[in-house]
Amino acid sequence: MMIDEWIVKGAGLHGVALRPLALVNLGEVTRLSEAAGSGTTDLFIIGGGINGCGIARDAAGRGLSVSLAEQGDLAQATSSASTKLFHGGLRYLEYFEFRLVREALEERETLLVAMPHISWPMRFVLPMHKDMRFDSDTPTSRLLAFAMPWMRGRRPSWLIRLGLFLYDTMGGRKILPATRSLDLVDDPAGRPLQAKFQRAYEYSDCWVEDARLVVLNARDAEARGAQIMTRTKVIRAERQGELWQITTQGPNGQQHHFAKVLINAGGPWVEDVIRNVAHINSAEGVRLVRGSHIVTRKLYDHDRCYFFQGSDGRIIFAIPYEQDFTLIGTTDMDHQAPPSEAHCTDTERDYLLGFASQYFAKPVTAADVVWSYSGVRPLYNDGAKSATAATRDYVLSLDQNGAPLLNVFGGKITTSRRLAESALEKIADFFPNLPGKWTARVPLPGGDFPHDGKAALEANLRAQFPFLTPYHAARLIRAYGTDAFSVLGPARSMADLGRDFGATLTEAEIDWLMTREWARTAEDVIWRRSKLGLRLSGADVQAIEVHMAERRA
Repeated sequence: MMIDEWIVKGAGLHGVALRPLALVNLGEVTRLSEAAGSGTTDLFIIGGGINGCGIARDAAGRGLSVSLAEQGDLAQATSSASTKLFHGGLRYLEYFEFRLVREALEERETLLVAMPHISWPMRFVLPMHKDMRFDSDTPTSRLLAFAMPWMRGRRPSWLIRLGLFLYDTMGGRKILPATRSLDLVDDPAGRPLQAKFQRAYEYSDCWVEDARLVVLNARDAEARGAQIMTRTKVIRAERQGELWQITTQGPNGQQHHFAKVLINAGGPWVEDVIRNVAHINSAEGVRLVRGSHIVTRKLYDHDRCYFFQGSDGRIIFAIPYEQDFTLIGTTDMDHQAPPSEAHCTDTERDYLLGFASQYFAKPVTAADVVWSYSGVRPLYNDGAKSATAATRDYVLSLDQNGAPLLNVFGGKITTSRRLAESALEKIADFFPNLPGKWTARVPLPGGDFPHDGKAALEANLRAQFPFLTPYHAARLIRAYGTDAFSVLGPARSMADLGRDFGATLTEAEIDWLMTREWARTAEDVIWRRSKLGLRLSGADVQAIEVHMAERRA
């Protein structure tokens, strides 16, 4: 197949204009594809979370042949259970993780430009009060206690302002507005809070639809030639000379694959893959840390987030969520059970409720909670004393005792693109003349419009499809961007979209998700491709499941 034929076929399958391929040498792309040989791929990736799908996209865009296997649905574990933020990690400054914070801050605006439909700027309100405390184990806390013993355990306002100054300047901020001071007595952000909070700082970070980010990376990877296999478990991987032989169990039964490089992006299962799939002895491992969140009824009317600091030195966020709800999280608890068994315990729920109630004028109670979720972060085991102190930085470990194996530990949603670049740098020696970096600011599917153009795109969608309600149009743009027009197709009325399953979810949209985004079950649709599960009844969900089962048959 000629490279121009491959581009046309990729674009035809998914409607994705592969403009960024012009950034690489097409002769090299062809050479690399042919070099893989029949039946052998350059890379085989285990794991369909953000790390795996991000690496697949980057590698496929450089002309490598790529296969990816995910044992469940894309983003089924950690990558759909985040706090939904692109952020530098303000509190990581207290741990002197300056490289991680700088890299994350630089990425915020890079990502806003590449995916303006699923990410957008947010302002965070950080109320000030005298009871703010450090985690006593942080390097900053220990340094302050040594230099100013009378400040032991306290997190003074001047230190926070210094941290916010660094936050504003370290990442080359251009799009996002700078930090400012707020008078909570007069500002609307003070109205939901207790009267004792009279001043605050307001700074910028960003929101992201985490599970959709994963799916869009997978779509772009496939459009560039990658093979994406969901519901496909890797049951064995073994070195055969200079290649890996990988055995999978999936919808088509047991299959064998061969690859030059194996990438273990198993997330919480990364250590299990090393020991029980590849059968390699390694001293490296992960620390599983559970982060739980609760979703409540809408607690306030403005569109800003809150950054709350607790008397125990921890922090949580309260974030406007899905127009009618508030998201509160997260916890940091060591997790000893299998990753698939992570759930928000009553203790964690009550901790978050009590924490938020220290700030909100009206206490937040269990009766306000409409949903909860929990994910397990696979942090690199650096021997930290507490889950909160464990590093959030990623570690890429290359095993060259035979065919190469790259193990991916840790990582954050915000730095996933940079992690993918670093992974390709680690294995570049195995692929001479590999094209260079290309993903920065390159749109993901549906993201080919200006970062501040969402309102105009919604208006265009409603003009072309006047039967849409404002909510329906906004939801489609926030999920699909410019692809929303393709989701609706030639429809001229709601009836043309087929059955309405509730909450504006139609048969046409479900069929799109099944044919373009690997959705197979109602859970895939209502909790990962969207969050419409918050608005649908049990009967609605059952009807969706029946419809999807019929479509799969």
